[in-house]
Amino acid sequence: MQLDLPKHAADAPLPQIKGFRMLRVLNHGGMSTVYLAEQAALSREVAIKVMSPQALSDEVSRRRFENEVRTVARLDHPHVVGIHELGRTSEGLPYYAMPYMPRGHLGQREFKGDEARVVATLQSLLSALEYAHGRGVVHRDVKAENVLFNDQDMPMLADFGIALRRGYGPRVTATGLAVGSTAYMAPEQARGEDVDGRADLYSLGVLAWEMLTGQLPYRAADALSMAVMHAQDPIPRLPPDLRHWQRFMNHALAKVPIERFEDVAQMRTALERVRRRRAWPWVAPVRRALTAPLNWPKPAWAALGLGAVVAIGASLWSGREGDGFFRANGDAEQTRTTTAADATEAMLAPLPEAPLQVALDDARRHIAQRNLTTPADANAYSSVMAAWLSDNRNTEVQHVIGELTGAFSTELARNLREGNDARAREYLGHAKRLASDTGSLDSPAQQQLRRQAGEALQQRVRDAARRYDRNGALAAAKLAPEFGVATPLAGELLASAEAVPGKGETVPDDPSGAVIGNNEVALARRAVTRDEYQRFATATGRGATLCRERASLLRVLAPRDWRTPGFRQAGGDAVVCVSQADAEAYAQWYSNQSGHRYRLPNAQEAAQLAAQTPGKQVSLWLRDCAGNCARRQVAGASWRSRAGQRPLVAGRGYDDVGFRLLREL
Repeated sequence: MQLDLPKHAADAPLPQIKGFRMLRVLNHGGMSTVYLAEQAALSREVAIKVMSPQALSDEVSRRRFENEVRTVARLDHPHVVGIHELGRTSEGLPYYAMPYMPRGHLGQREFKGDEARVVATLQSLLSALEYAHGRGVVHRDVKAENVLFNDQDMPMLADFGIALRRGYGPRVTATGLAVGSTAYMAPEQARGEDVDGRADLYSLGVLAWEMLTGQLPYRAADALSMAVMHAQDPIPRLPPDLRHWQRFMNHALAKVPIERFEDVAQMRTALERVRRRRAWPWVAPVRRALTAPLNWPKPAWAALGLGAVVAIGASLWSGREGDGFFRANGDAEQTRTTTAADATEAMLAPLPEAPLQVALDDARRHIAQRNLTTPADANAYSSVMAAWLSDNRNTEVQHVIGELTGAFSTELARNLREGNDARAREYLGHAKRLASDTGSLDSPAQQQLRRQAGEALQQRVRDAARRYDRNGALAAAKLAPEFGVATPLAGELLASAEAVPGKGETVPDDPSGAVIGNNEVALARRAVTRDEYQRFATATGRGATLCRERASLLRVLAPRDWRTPGFRQAGGDAVVCVSQADAEAYAQWYSNQSGHRYRLPNAQEAAQLAAQTPGKQVSLWLRDCAGNCARRQVAGASWRSRAGQRPLVAGRGYDDVGFRLLREL
């Protein structure tokens, strides 16, 4: 979809974020801009939300925002869009990266006339909110644009970026306007008051209204007028064909929180009542029959009125000797009232559902809530088996078996990717038992489960290879037979894992000959050379650090630096006369040039691999402090000192001290 972006947003230069290639603007709002980007390391498209300087104008607000995002990033639910990464742009603006959802948002879809899809979507969103509320997170911005659809066309609740944990005050912008979208905002939120999960349920009620009718319950020209309408105007009436939703809406859109649904469970129960009532096939014709007279032409009403007058006159004439026509017998009146009430109750009571349909509905509800095998008395597995035992040839039963297998597949693959092998085995066991119990071992859903397991292990091997974690890659590859991965792919995974360099081996294509060590690092075998440092100094214009004692007359009469250390050096010799700050600046520059993270090693890391120092033997700077950090440690003996490690003043250079780099994998 091509979005109509403000000109200043479309023309503005794309921000610079390390590790991402920014492609284009997806959306722009008052608080942030969302960009489409490619994550270089994983070659995948992501959406990156960058907060505007006006939204977070000081460091305190930015850090508070980042803390909130870290809280949200811990949410892990099938209907919640996750957060890949949190950081800051080169300009210091907070951003977070999340999956790119190319199937668009709920506001771009038509739900009117499809109540079953409305109910299913609401059930998914209720599941997401129940999960978040249970962890103390209130979304605060539930709206159509924040309901995205993934590749499986499942609704996903996004943009918890302004979500707030309970216990914090409401965040307000510098202009005093409460954060959120007023078209969906609960009255107390618009007033800037403390909010809880009931504010999200109000917004979900607005969203339900919009899906059912194709328009919002309140419409205004500006945000302030919209907020006033939500706070003061009565709840609108739904069209006659949606009247069975009115009671649900009256609770969802109540002006004060205490009159709303107390929590997600209450709202879900009310939604289930609506769903059951919607299934009555005779309700719509009865409504049309009852409302048809409202559309009669005036002559028809006149004829009806004349007939009524004649009937009343005849009744008066026949009963002129008494007033029984006007006075109803008490018992008879009570009987008529009771009978009428009983008839109404009978009409409104839902028809009893077949056990098979109950089991199917329960199974799908539990799958949506991710109650796949627990709790013991209410889970998807038990409901699916109840449906299968009721009618194992029913097409819907076969479908729901596939849906539960698909849910097991999703959880199994996610846990495999994250390295939770024990949990993945549990889901594999559930899926195998389901297949065995229902005779579906070779079903398309079971085949898809094995494919998803293979894809998850393939991703895990790639990730381990990128970190040069040979043991991790081998461990993942060896899981392939256990999870039913096809033999050709299992062989490819094992071959890829065995090709990953392991501990003590050289990182391919690393100019410094870095050797893989412990804790996902690789240490350069040799020190940085004069030629390499020359390229850095030329590119950055960094000045040379003096290589004499501050009080020495020779510092003035015969200054020394890395270019003239006092002895002859070749371009491939280890550079000397550089300070510890020079070495760290080189590491930062080299990181930017290579796209990898380099730094100085500490003493423990340096001890993993003996250094090679071309030319004269020199000591090497470490990142370890000595004393109050005015001094830093150097490692290794030099042509001036036999000490294995010694502290030196960090702000000057030494003609017997160079440095080497460590690469973080």
